[in-house]
Amino acid sequence: MSAPKILILPGSTRTGSLNVKLAALAAKELTLLDVDVTRISLVDYPMPLYDPDLEASRGAPDGAVKLKQMIMAHQGVFMTSPDYSASVSPALKNAIDWVSRVRERGDPTHAAFKGRVFAIASASTEPNGGLPGLMALRQILEVGCGALVIPEQLALARADHAFDDTDKLTETRTANLFHAQLARLVEMTRLMA
Repeated sequence: MSAPKILILPGSTRTGSLNVKLAALAAKELTLLDVDVTRISLVDYPMPLYDPDLEASRGAPDGAVKLKQMIMAHQGVFMTSPDYSASVSPALKNAIDWVSRVRERGDPTHAAFKGRVFAIASASTEPNGGLPGLMALRQILEVGCGALVIPEQLALARADHAFDDTDKLTETRTANLFHAQLARLVEMTRLMA
């Protein structure tokens, strides 16, 4: 049986992003769990602000088509997002909106989000760890896109102090929760492989 494939998709493109750092840690930890890991950046999938008129006149941009294909090439997706006014980052929301609209070879609606497992996390300097944005991301993925999102999630509070010099989580309880989340993602992803 081949190793399941998990995509790591941070929802931030900001330099020095704590969510990118958390995504990088997830990639390292998942590699130790005998999983085929791919980590990407939304910067590599440029797309304009979603606009139905633009879609009607030009179709989906290449960045959206390529991102949809990348997601569909994996059985699992680990996604991080900073909290922006109790919601997800604009870059991530725009990417989800575009990807949900891409139709290739008669794909059903939201094809990239169905038939795979998602895990979500947030890192924030705030005491709530970006939980409001994480709740919004869960709603977008589950209700809006029909995705299977595992119940385990991580809202990493005071993330600017949560990593050591080797970019590992310093607090044992938080690290254990993170490892449990990743283990569940792998377990569920193996069922989809």
